[in-house]
Amino acid sequence: MARHSGGRGWYGKIVGAALGVVLLATGASVWTAQAGATDEPSPRKPSVPSVPSGKLKPVEDTIVHASDAGKRGVNITIDDGPDPKWTPQMLDLLRQYKVKATFCMVGTQAQAHPDLVKKVVAAGHRLCDHSVSHNTAMDKESAAYRKKQILDAERMITKASGGVRPMYYRAPGGAFTPDSRKLAASRGMRPLGWNVDSKDFELPGTNAIVSTVQRELANGPTVLFHDAGGERGQTVEALRQLLPWMKQQGYSFGFPVR
Repeated sequence: MARHSGGRGWYGKIVGAALGVVLLATGASVWTAQAGATDEPSPRKPSVPSVPSGKLKPVEDTIVHASDAGKRGVNITIDDGPDPKWTPQMLDLLRQYKVKATFCMVGTQAQAHPDLVKKVVAAGHRLCDHSVSHNTAMDKESAAYRKKQILDAERMITKASGGVRPMYYRAPGGAFTPDSRKLAASRGMRPLGWNVDSKDFELPGTNAIVSTVQRELANGPTVLFHDAGGERGQTVEALRQLLPWMKQQGYSFGFPVR
């Protein structure tokens, strides 16, 4: 999700106490859509939507924004879940409009709702590591802390999915660091940015979310939505309007390049 305030995100507040003992025992800048490297591969045709566990294939550690669906491609990315109320509704909409998305999952949420993780994978969507506790100030923490957040979330998501590994890593609030990008890439997870922040996290109203995405889509293909972290009815209704609108405008849907 976008970094809307400093310090720990909402997950940090909810599960911080529970995770604190674990993180201590094991030793544990705001990034905008245009930040990061721009030397991304040329767009290509969409590929297989998920990667089973097995031999790791390192990927580039630059932050990706481009779509594998070409110049009129759009990457729908959905953060912070899975959530038992909102994720199924979004999956229904994506299925209705035949759209594939990338779900950036928080480790504790994936661990709590493995059935939903499996449903996401079964529907052909891709998984993304979004850390264990969604600390939007991860870039201010130690390298050991970042490593544990990334690797523990990767294990949680992979286990919950039944063996399908995350293909991307999105730092909470975009709090990437060189070491976190390199670590994720070494695990086969491409660092994932965004071009359009729908601002749905701020609950501005469905019309505002729709207007923001329609206005800013020219900035690039990767659009940020949320399926957890609070009330997401506005996001569901915004997607109900935006998905057919994007198709009418000649956009196609793909995944971030790897």
